[in-house]
Amino acid sequence: MSKVRRHHSYTYAEYVALESWSSTKHEFLDGDIYAMSGGSDEHAALAAETIVVLGIAVRGRFCRVYTSDLRVRVEAVDLTTYPDATVICGPIERYEHGPETTALNPSIVVEVTSPSSEAYDTGDKLEFYRTIPTLREYVIVSHSERRITVHARDLSGEWSTTVAIKSGSVKLPPLGAELLVDEIYRNSTISAD
Repeated sequence: MSKVRRHHSYTYAEYVALESWSSTKHEFLDGDIYAMSGGSDEHAALAAETIVVLGIAVRGRFCRVYTSDLRVRVEAVDLTTYPDATVICGPIERYEHGPETTALNPSIVVEVTSPSSEAYDTGDKLEFYRTIPTLREYVIVSHSERRITVHARDLSGEWSTTVAIKSGSVKLPPLGAELLVDEIYRNSTISAD
């Protein structure tokens, strides 16, 4: 069986150069560059609703909520990506080999799925995010049903998963916050059935 070889492997510097002038955001993974598709209006609304709840939760704490304009670098797997929302508690640690909008130390990462990203967001990307030493929670907001999934790491480093559907909620203990499914999807066009 023959092994498929890449035609070109990009450097991180080439990726950063592309990002500096491109109007499209790209993800960098182990030498490959992937264009990130633009989200739907539903995707944008779900991300915004989640950001609002997180923004209220961080008041009075030394944490900040960031939109998808903040890049996150996952050094263990050579990934740089743009989560739909990121919470960083404490001072931001910036990746020294890139622009200042690239962070290393998210406490919480949020992804709103799409038809093209759902398998990746719930599979490989979940495993990639789990390698971030500071990450406490990875929140996945579904595009196809009223469902929020939280993958959480406890103080001993063990991961657990909580899923909430219509009328349910998931807790984010580091922030003392709760994401109510009906609140995040309050004006959603996604069926409540």
